[in-house]
Amino acid sequence: MRRTARLLSGSAFAVAVAGLGAAPAYGGGAGGLEVYPASVVPGDQITVNTAECGDGGTAAGDAGAVGAGAFTLAPGTHEGDAIGQFRVPPSAQPGTYEIVATCAESGLRVTGDLVVTLTSAREWVAPRGSVKTGVGGALGPDPVQTAAGVAALAVAAAGGTWLLHRRARGDGI
Repeated sequence: MRRTARLLSGSAFAVAVAGLGAAPAYGGGAGGLEVYPASVVPGDQITVNTAECGDGGTAAGDAGAVGAGAFTLAPGTHEGDAIGQFRVPPSAQPGTYEIVATCAESGLRVTGDLVVTLTSAREWVAPRGSVKTGVGGALGPDPVQTAAGVAALAVAAAGGTWLLHRRARGDGI
């Protein structure tokens, strides 16, 4: 038992250390480039921001992958964030595109993903009607099936009672 626990503990530790070693390789920084909204239709306005360029930092943005070209990120109202905007061209094709920003002072490159779809996300609609769960049916539209179910339950209850009665009398079973 101890050997198994030691083996599992050692394996978990090795996975954790490997995960920590790989963490800095992601996206060039902890925050990366935030793209809002992340999923759009052609013609929508996009806002991007990053905290990776530091207080008062600026960045050069590149949305050429989606066809929007260059844009700038300037210090925003939120302390430490650089913010920029661009518009997705009406001719953009559906797909996932990488948006890039390069910090002016440090040269740090941060990226974020933008998903272009042909249909916009639908607005929330309140549900109507009953939930079709597949359970129940006692008050459903088929009285024959309901009667058959009740009869099967009655037979099972009677049979169980008879067996328990025989066992209590000592007749066998």
